Amino acid sequence: MNDEKRNKRVRLLVSRLNKERKKQAKQIDILCNDFVIAQKDFIKALKTIGFAADFYEGISGLTDLNELVTASANLIQNQIQDANIVFFLPVNDNLDCRQTSFEMHIFEHPGAPGIDPLASSEIEVEDRRIENFFTAELVNEIGKSNRICLIEDMLGMGLQCSPACLEKISAAALPLSSRNSSVGFILIYRCSRSSQKPLTADELKCLVQVSSGLARSIAACRDFVHIAEPT
Repeated sequence: MNDEKRNKRVRLLVSRLNKERKKQAKQIDILCNDFVIAQKDFIKALKTIGFAADFYEGISGLTDLNELVTASANLIQNQIQDANIVFFLPVNDNLDCRQTSFEMHIFEHPGAPGIDPLASSEIEVEDRRIENFFTAELVNEIGKSNRICLIEDMLGMGLQCSPACLEKISAAALPLSSRNSSVGFILIYRCSRSSQKPLTADELKCLVQVSSGLARSIAACRDFVHIAEPT
């Protein structure tokens, strides 16, 4: 075999080897990326499970409704930073009727003096409280929907609020239901500077994990009151 043929064969072998190395390197990159993604998903799942465990431990044994919603709001705010929380709980248990009266339990996040520290007037502060724009009709529509409602959904249901509010708010309404029975919903939102960090799917997923258990606890508190009432 002359030198020219030998060199040509060597170049061909080197070319094949380089192609094989590039192919292997690409496969390794794909495997590494898949591993990193799987690891991140696993960590997120652990955080969600950890939150659920802490949440249920925090509300365990509570039979007073006000204590239950206060403890729940504190636990949620520890998990979801800068969140304002409003519980909408029906006064009567029948959400199938045309109109249901709701009671509100409002919890501002601890670092929110008047919701917006940059507001120049009380009117501007109130414009950023999205619950102020909730009519009885809207609350009933959200309650009967029994699904997570974002701002777009609420607007479709009749929400009418100021442009200043819409610009500053990231919000979601989370149903509280168990065994096809609804006990209301939670409105959770960030406002002002916090809206630069919208509510994420992972944050809402954490709430979904505990919503059914929380609904059962709320129903149990009401049952306990009825049992305790003198006949």
